[in-house]
Amino acid sequence: MKAHRVLLIAGYALLGLMTSGAAHPQDAAVANATTVQVKLDNPSVRVLEATLNPGQKETLHSHPASVIYVISGGKFRNHKPDGTSADGQLVTGATLYREPLTHWTENIGTTPIHLIITELKDRK
Repeated sequence: MKAHRVLLIAGYALLGLMTSGAAHPQDAAVANATTVQVKLDNPSVRVLEATLNPGQKETLHSHPASVIYVISGGKFRNHKPDGTSADGQLVTGATLYREPLTHWTENIGTTPIHLIITELKDRK
């Protein structure tokens, strides 16, 4: 009985370690260091520059509320942590507001997607 209890506890601990990455997505610039660079970080905002080439995929990460300027647009697929996804298209020159989001994106088009993402910080 004691060995069964130890195995059960070890199993729950292992499950916790395996799912901890999904429960705590990384910072966009850390999780996607080859595609996302921090251009400015101050108490009010953080500005990121992101480029996703055709066929390229990000890893799971989070953003606070953000304003996005599309330098060059294209077709993308946005994936949520629950396994759902949606396709969309970013239009060159568009400016968008986005609520806080945890996701990963892939470029499903034929052109690079190039964005400036301004993450808004809570200034309480």
